[in-house]
Amino acid sequence: MKQNGLNPSKLPLHLAISEKLRQQIFGGEYSPGEQLPSEHQLMLQFDVSRITVRRAIANLVNQGLVFCHRGKGVFVKEQNKVTRSLSNPLVFFDEDMTRQGVTSSIKSLCFEVTEPSPRVRQKLKLSSDTPYIYCQKKIILTDDIPVALDITYIRFDLGETFADELQSSLIYPTLDSNGVSVERVETILECTHATHEVSEHLDIALGAPLLVNRYVAYTTTSQPIICGETLSRADRLCYSVVLTKNGNGSSSFAPKS
Repeated sequence: MKQNGLNPSKLPLHLAISEKLRQQIFGGEYSPGEQLPSEHQLMLQFDVSRITVRRAIANLVNQGLVFCHRGKGVFVKEQNKVTRSLSNPLVFFDEDMTRQGVTSSIKSLCFEVTEPSPRVRQKLKLSSDTPYIYCQKKIILTDDIPVALDITYIRFDLGETFADELQSSLIYPTLDSNGVSVERVETILECTHATHEVSEHLDIALGAPLLVNRYVAYTTTSQPIICGETLSRADRLCYSVVLTKNGNGSSSFAPKS
């Protein structure tokens, strides 16, 4: 037996309501930019309390499906995406965005000398007489919207040599323009949730879903020169992989326009 338009289940009411609204959004009942019913209307429609409605809306916000406009209501987010190809590490992010009519930029948060952790030391194959590396944290923006936080660990010699450029430009174009060729990038994709620090940098809710791209970049001599991770907003970025019969693959992630 259905109650108030909700299918019977063991889900808490706020989850059942947000799932119902999610289905309506993806079903086209609410278009991008369209306003959802008010809190009062949803309370009447589902016969629930205001706090239950607010928890349901918070679920949709955390899924990246809606946004709240103070004093005006809750609106459906635009879900169109653009694609960033990673099939070749030297298909540069900024060039890719320009081809698709999207502007890109970076905001450097820090660029500093630090001691490598055992994990970073292993990934970069650092010898015991290499006590320091450079660590850079930067925000990646598309159309002036923060979409990812990148944390990169750079071999000390490269960081020292190209410090000024690395703080104002993306790393692959900087290395390439200075004759440091990246032959391959090994990547592991994971998912996580936003910590307080990340939520502040990316303007998202605490605990919002994130996609994590953990990478190591190698030169033509198979020397690892950088490693790190890119924590991407799941409401604006997605990853895709194309596999061919001979085992070669191409990857991409898609920032929302």
